Amino acid sequence: MTTLASAPEQTAPAPAATPTRTRRRGARKVTSAGPLTHVLLVLTAFLSVFPLYWTAVAASKTNAELAGTPPPFLPDADLFTNIGRAMEEAPIGLAIVNSVIVAGCITVGTVLCSTLAGFAFAKLRFRGNKTLLGLVIGTMMVPTQLAIIPLFILIAQLQWVDHLQAVVLPTLVSAFGVFFMRQFLSQALPDELLEAARVDGASTMRTFWSVVVPVARPAMAVLAMLTFLTAWNDFFWPIIALTSENPTVQVALAGLGGGYVPDTAVIMAGTLVGTLPVLVVFVVLGKQIVGGIMQGAVKG
Repeated sequence: MTTLASAPEQTAPAPAATPTRTRRRGARKVTSAGPLTHVLLVLTAFLSVFPLYWTAVAASKTNAELAGTPPPFLPDADLFTNIGRAMEEAPIGLAIVNSVIVAGCITVGTVLCSTLAGFAFAKLRFRGNKTLLGLVIGTMMVPTQLAIIPLFILIAQLQWVDHLQAVVLPTLVSAFGVFFMRQFLSQALPDELLEAARVDGASTMRTFWSVVVPVARPAMAVLAMLTFLTAWNDFFWPIIALTSENPTVQVALAGLGGGYVPDTAVIMAGTLVGTLPVLVVFVVLGKQIVGGIMQGAVKG
């Protein structure tokens, strides 16, 4: 009697392995910030905002109230009165317009010229490249005060005293800006992009506008921010080249609160008005500046 061999039992297919997320070797583990980090951030923000808040408080008080114990910590309704007094004592409105023109022209000129020079020193090969770069960097070690007398003589011979061009032209290019852009372009601009542009028949200026400027945009944003703040807060040369009839903001603020006892409230009121345009620039262009910085920091 023959028996049929039993068929081998069929085993159920093994379940497919569920995909798991793997980490790359050397990848940093991102963790949420702890409470100590939040406390430090809040404290830093408070310390950064407090001087501006105290300026508004001091601008709304009198000298007697500011000298009281304890000092006041809340603004008063006299803020706009003191601002009006400051506007009467000094041409702050004209000074703000002049500072916007001066700082804007210096910023545009410095960013454009520094980017051009930085590109030349970083990627173009010409005779005396390193020597010229060393001379540019060497000018940063010369104090500004040493050049004031010959610079004023030159401005007086050109009959530019009390004119805005006397403040704009001497600071239209900075050695720091040239060195800053040169260092950035040396690392961020690949030589392959320049070679591809030359193969396509692009001239040097065409390469600059189409290849260099998009790559240098993050550094240009940072340089523009630093240059604008420096030009806006400059006092030493404008107080020499300009007068109280055609001042910048810092020159106009120097004429506030005069008398045997300086009126601190009027000085603070003028300072608050002179600070507002800078805050507006940061509010309007803050996202663009931060976005440009992050664009240069993240590599695709």
